[in-house]
Amino acid sequence: MFAKPPVPHSHQQNHLLAALPADSLARLAVNLELINLPLGAALCESGGQLQYVYFPTTAIVSLHYVMEDGASAEIAGVGNEGVLGISLFMGGNTTPSQATVQTGGHGYRLKTKQMMEEFDLAGPMMRLMLRYTQALMTQMSQTAVCNRHHSVEQQLCRWLLLTLDRLPSNELTMTQELIASMLGVRREGITEIAGNLQREGLISYRRGHITVLDRAGLESHACECYQVVKKEFYRLLQDAKTSPGFA
Repeated sequence: MFAKPPVPHSHQQNHLLAALPADSLARLAVNLELINLPLGAALCESGGQLQYVYFPTTAIVSLHYVMEDGASAEIAGVGNEGVLGISLFMGGNTTPSQATVQTGGHGYRLKTKQMMEEFDLAGPMMRLMLRYTQALMTQMSQTAVCNRHHSVEQQLCRWLLLTLDRLPSNELTMTQELIASMLGVRREGITEIAGNLQREGLISYRRGHITVLDRAGLESHACECYQVVKKEFYRLLQDAKTSPGFA
């Protein structure tokens, strides 16, 4: 069997960059640097200075809070729908969360100075980033509510669906240990739930590879948090594209 040719990299693979008018993107494009984002790479430590903002294309970055005892939980994910580094244009240059590559792939990075030069023009970039920030805040708020009020099975289904939305296929590479760390729960709980979902024919799990076999069934097991987050990202991106003065 012949290997599939590699998919060419493009700024358009990131939905925020794709939503920018041509003149705004042209100014950024000369400084956007395509980089490899390997699994586990730390892009930003808690309290660290931001040197770059990152626009993932095929990679997914996890924002998580690490406690003093080393325990951690994911507070949000950033994939091809977003950007890593919102604290920069919200008035700060550091972030309380740690950013680690959850799914290896590629993305574009831009120096913070160059990002702020475009943002300070008070044009489409600023409006788009502020809308994205609102959507990201919705994701963080919904994650907090979900972790408090919904079952681990519902949380896992929500997390799997949001991850799949950022990937080009129905497969992801993820160990149960890493998923447990993301959700802030015990690995044994994830093992049991993954086994139940597999027996129901919703997923297939083998050696750290998860394949979603029945997406509709998985959505039926998830709580309302998944749709809330998904609809908010879609709504704000559409609003940005149709707002007066954006194009």
